[in-house]
Amino acid sequence: MRGVRKTFPGVVALDRVDLSVRQGDIHAVVGENGAGKSTLMKVLSGVYPHGSYSGDIVFDGAVRAFDDIADSEALGIVIIHQELALVPQMSIAENIFLGNEPARAGVIDRTALATRTRALLAQVGLDAAPDTLVGELGVGKQQLVEIAKALSKKVRLLILDEPTASLNDEDSDKLLTLLLRLRAQGVTAILITHKLNEITRVADAITTLRDGATVDWIDCRTEAISEERIIRSMVGRDLSDRYPPRTPRIGPTLFAVRGWCASHPNHPERDFIRDVDLEVKAGEIVGIAGLMGSGRTELAMSIFGRAWGVRVRGHAFLDGAAVDLSTIDQAVRQGIAYVTEDRKGAGLILHQDVRRNTTLANLAGVARAGVLDEPREQRIALDFRHRLNIRCAGVDQPVVHLSGGNQQKVVLAKWLFTQPRLLILDEPTRGIDVGAKYEIYSIIGQLAAEGRGILMISSDMPELIGMCDRICVMNEGRLIAEFNGAAATQEAIMRAIMQDGGH
Repeated sequence: MRGVRKTFPGVVALDRVDLSVRQGDIHAVVGENGAGKSTLMKVLSGVYPHGSYSGDIVFDGAVRAFDDIADSEALGIVIIHQELALVPQMSIAENIFLGNEPARAGVIDRTALATRTRALLAQVGLDAAPDTLVGELGVGKQQLVEIAKALSKKVRLLILDEPTASLNDEDSDKLLTLLLRLRAQGVTAILITHKLNEITRVADAITTLRDGATVDWIDCRTEAISEERIIRSMVGRDLSDRYPPRTPRIGPTLFAVRGWCASHPNHPERDFIRDVDLEVKAGEIVGIAGLMGSGRTELAMSIFGRAWGVRVRGHAFLDGAAVDLSTIDQAVRQGIAYVTEDRKGAGLILHQDVRRNTTLANLAGVARAGVLDEPREQRIALDFRHRLNIRCAGVDQPVVHLSGGNQQKVVLAKWLFTQPRLLILDEPTRGIDVGAKYEIYSIIGQLAAEGRGILMISSDMPELIGMCDRICVMNEGRLIAEFNGAAATQEAIMRAIMQDGGH
């Protein structure tokens, strides 16, 4: 791609970007949220047609002009977006060959459909029947279906946009292994990812974008991959310390639960969260570490007005006094807020604007006599935009058009407007870049400095160690260990989990 420029009203998304990908390489494209990575890939794949941008796409030595995705796919360029384009109510086979079904005399050949699907599933390492409904598969397996779909189109250049953002470590590992296997079979790939460990494992070359422009290119075959160099080129500055400096001022116990239990909705006869005792002091950041399925999110949601679980029981205390957390409304009234790990599905109304999303959890705060006070709502949204440095065209911009980091700030603004005393953060920096992470960490540190209690769930152990005053370790629905944040190590946390595995 040469000199690619793409604008939207009031925004230059790409400014003369160059990208050169060698045949047979896995080429990583990195950059902060909003740097232009996804926009560039949409230009390359024909989502943004020829004529809507300036510059050239050169493929197989010839300049190409794609009017739509069908044009790029005809040459073997296939994009897999971060939001998977699968139909949950249809089978694996139907999804893979949707719009491209094998047919005889205009009738779908079911035998050929199943046979070709089995061959593709074997190629991507997915052990599932072709007639399995896609909606019954986990996200990791759905990613493999997307790759099988790409292979069915005789893919030569596979574009993957944040393919592991919503996968656990095991599924991420399988996906990267598959990518290396496809490379060995001659498939070229462009990988957009925020995860530096993935880049160091699979990338043959790295292009960095910043503010819509190409700022660095690394040939991993001849140069060592330096995480510091990648970060510096992404954010335009050294992040010698990835976590902002902070001097904790920890006060008395703000919030506590004692003997907290909750059963799984599908198995009400047995406890999934078991006899948890937990406390958070004023001004303290308490982390919860644990493997996938350990019960971290379920514990947080059960505390937040029983948003998860059945037979939820135990005692909750705020400032030493018992409080009723039996509904979400009660929890919010008591000053408890929960920032979900699923900001797009459960944290935001994507097609509503920044202003409406900001005030969503506290409409009473922008109403007079039950009527919405729009000028007040506007003022509050503008105030939070300024305080949290939310980068948007204006507070009337739909949040669907914001980068992941800015969407996360809007979710934070929504809950900060309820003036919470305890803020539960579930994977607060998942799927956002290192620069935006630093800003989110700074906001969290400021909230703790104001005397609020922070309960932070994260799968990123360095993040917990870098941010938390205390780290509680969870396994199989129980709290099994506790570490002082300054003394905690990844090894000690994993040892506690592994030793408990045979309890």
